[in-house]
Amino acid sequence: MDGPRQQAKHPVSAALAGPYGHPFHPILVTVPIGAWVASLVFDVASWLVVDPGFLAQGSVWLIGLGVLGAVAAALVGVLDLFAIPTGTPAFRLGLLHMALNLTVTAAYAVNFVWRQADYGRPGPVPAAMLTLSVAGVIVLAVAGYLGGKLAYRYGVRVADEKTQATGYTTRDDPSGR
Repeated sequence: MDGPRQQAKHPVSAALAGPYGHPFHPILVTVPIGAWVASLVFDVASWLVVDPGFLAQGSVWLIGLGVLGAVAAALVGVLDLFAIPTGTPAFRLGLLHMALNLTVTAAYAVNFVWRQADYGRPGPVPAAMLTLSVAGVIVLAVAGYLGGKLAYRYGVRVADEKTQATGYTTRDDPSGR
């Protein structure tokens, strides 16, 4: 395996970004993804029930939790980006992935502040706020697809094939073939 591909597999700082073959970024992104998707479910549900206030309030809390989780994921994700050699397609894709995720995080931060003015209102989530959440989840899905491409197509922060082969060894074939 050549230098640039091997470089992208190793963390800039194992203590901060996770050890070789087990990065922290994919673990951390589950928090904002789960929180923001759940907030959208709460938003839609607020239009379907008789007493929607608790769902609207729950959505605000989920959005705030997602923003905090996204900041943590972004800090670790930047370290993973620094491991990718600049000027490569993987690096450019990493920049796009980061830009989309920062845009989504900013949109949800705005949505959180915007909803503070309506917090405790008894009705469903206003249509404009719901629309912003839908747009946020759509862009989040695109960014997640690109993150998957970084890992699964370009192998960023994924252990090399020799290391992976150790998970396929058997007593009959210790080589892992």
